Amino acid sequence: MSNTTQEIYSLNTSDVWSGFKSLLPISLFVVIFGAAFGLASTHTGLSNDSSMLMSALVFAGASQFATLELWGEQISLFPLMITVFFINARHLLMGASLYPWLRHLSPMKRYGVLLVISDANWALSLQAFSRGQSGFGLLFGGGLALWVAWIIGTWLGLYFGHSIQNPNAFGLDMVMSCFLLAMVVGGKKDLRMVLIWAASACISLLAYWYLPKNSHVVIGALAGGVIGLLWKEKKI
Repeated sequence: MSNTTQEIYSLNTSDVWSGFKSLLPISLFVVIFGAAFGLASTHTGLSNDSSMLMSALVFAGASQFATLELWGEQISLFPLMITVFFINARHLLMGASLYPWLRHLSPMKRYGVLLVISDANWALSLQAFSRGQSGFGLLFGGGLALWVAWIIGTWLGLYFGHSIQNPNAFGLDMVMSCFLLAMVVGGKKDLRMVLIWAASACISLLAYWYLPKNSHVVIGALAGGVIGLLWKEKKI
């Protein structure tokens, strides 16, 4: 293995710190959403300690909000598990897409990195890997930045959330969508990729309209992956 290859597959402190700083701007928006979750959890009977523990261990905004909707005096564990699984099922695909690079890490580092994977740091790290650069710093360091921001936001929402009752009023609900769209635009642009993205989007929309809730994320991603697998990129 050459020195360049070793650098791509390495995970060191300087890369982690660089990745942490790179995701700080997005982390500011994560704090707002964390505050919204903290505020929402105060209206469900969930204790502050439980809310903080959930944000620290689960670290998945959409599924945490969905869990609050199901929370009550008569809690059935199975519906909660099914809901969280389907909402977070995209993480299976995210992990699989990074496997060609993750497999070079030791099991401890590999699963440690995956503990803080989310949409933003996954997209940035995958883009870095596709350019032949190491994305582990962005994946782990950026993930830590987002994780810390989510916990801080939850704490702020629990104790000061009355001042941020509707984050969507500021357009913050579109931040992550715009960020991921920018990642797509910044990637490889050719007819093959455009058609794959278009087909994936159309199939995802059909799934959103006609299939169970949240299944469109996984189905759209799987459709794009299958099309990309069948439509091989020409070797030059």
